[in-house]
Amino acid sequence: MTDAELKLWNELRAKRLMGLAFRRQMPIDRYIADFACPDHKLIIEVDGSQHGERLAEDAVRTARLTALGWTVLRVWNDDVLRDIDAVCTHILRTIGRHAP
Repeated sequence: MTDAELKLWNELRAKRLMGLAFRRQMPIDRYIADFACPDHKLIIEVDGSQHGERLAEDAVRTARLTALGWTVLRVWNDDVLRDIDAVCTHILRTIGRHAP
C-alpha cells in the first residue's frame, strides 16, 4: 500500500469510521477496489499522479462498476495525506451520513 492508502486504511479499518465495515483490496467483477464498503456499495479509489495518464481506463472501470450498482469515489493521494478529516467527511456524505 502507498502512504496515502495506509493512512486512509487506518481511518477505515475495524469499523472506525462511524461503524462502517470496509474491506481492502476487494475483488469486484474483474477489478480490485482499493477499499469497498459492501453494505453501501461504495468503492474508494486512492489515486496518485499516474492516474492523470489513465483517465480513459479509469472512466471505463468506473462505468463498469457503476453499472454493477456501485458508487465509485476517487480521492487523490495528496488530499488523503494533507487532510484526512475532509476525505472522511466526503466519504460519509457520499453514503448519506454526517460526521459527528
